Amino acid sequence: MPRKAAVIFSKVRVLIVDDNALMRTLVQDMLQRLGIHQVQQAADGKSALLEVIKFQPNLILSDIHMEPVSGIEFVKQVRALPNPALAATRVIMMTADSSKETLGEAVTLGIRGYIIKPPILDSMKSKIENAMK
Repeated sequence: MPRKAAVIFSKVRVLIVDDNALMRTLVQDMLQRLGIHQVQQAADGKSALLEVIKFQPNLILSDIHMEPVSGIEFVKQVRALPNPALAATRVIMMTADSSKETLGEAVTLGIRGYIIKPPILDSMKSKIENAMK
C-alpha cells in the first residue's frame, strides 16, 4: 500500500483565530516550532473573514467561543464565500469546550479536527498532518 506523502510544514499557510491574545501567541509559537512560518492572526470571526480573503490560508485554527462572531458562525461564513477554494479551506477548531453539542455543530461544517485547549505540540502536529492530507 503506498504511503501518503508527508506534510511539508514550511508550505502550510495558517490563520489563527482566537479572542485571547496569549493563546494566539502560544499557538503561533507552536506552529513555528513545527516549521510553519506563514502565519496570520485574527482576534475574532469578523476580522478573520477579511484575513481569509486577503491571506488565503490553507488551514484555519479557530476558537469556537468568541464575540461578536463565534468560531461556528465564522466557519459558516467561510463556507459561504463565493471563491470555492477559500470556501473549502481546511479548519481545525480549538476549544476548551468538548461538549457533544458544540463539537456536533462544528462537525456539520466539514471541519478537519479539533484541538482541546490548551494545545499540546505533538497533538497539534498530528492534527495538522491529518487535516492537510
